[in-house]
Amino acid sequence: MESAYRPVSENRPLRVAVVGPCAAGKSTLIARLREAGYEGRHVAQEHSYVQDMWQRITKPDVLIYLDVTYEAQHQRRRVTWGPEWLAKQSERLTHARQHCDLYIATDPLTADEVAAQVLTFLSHWST
Repeated sequence: MESAYRPVSENRPLRVAVVGPCAAGKSTLIARLREAGYEGRHVAQEHSYVQDMWQRITKPDVLIYLDVTYEAQHQRRRVTWGPEWLAKQSERLTHARQHCDLYIATDPLTADEVAAQVLTFLSHWST
């Protein structure tokens, strides 16, 4: 199998793929990453049965996994599904979770705190 990661060169921004269940904060983080000069990519892995879709489509330099509990999903968004849907998403995300470079449980964190953790991690990754 071809490598999940692309070789990094100084001529392009770091490509960062972000995965996680619905309402984990992916879109917000990707916007922050792009503002900071990274190539942030959302991978809809939580909706796919293809376990390594994050590798095939995005070929990231770094994979970030954002996690969320069912209770936090309900606080952040008006979800109409039950906890079984979160369990299904988590199952679909198993491969990405096992291969992520950074895992963050977002429940107790603000969007600013998540972004700060990721940007700190990436600043060390890049050097």
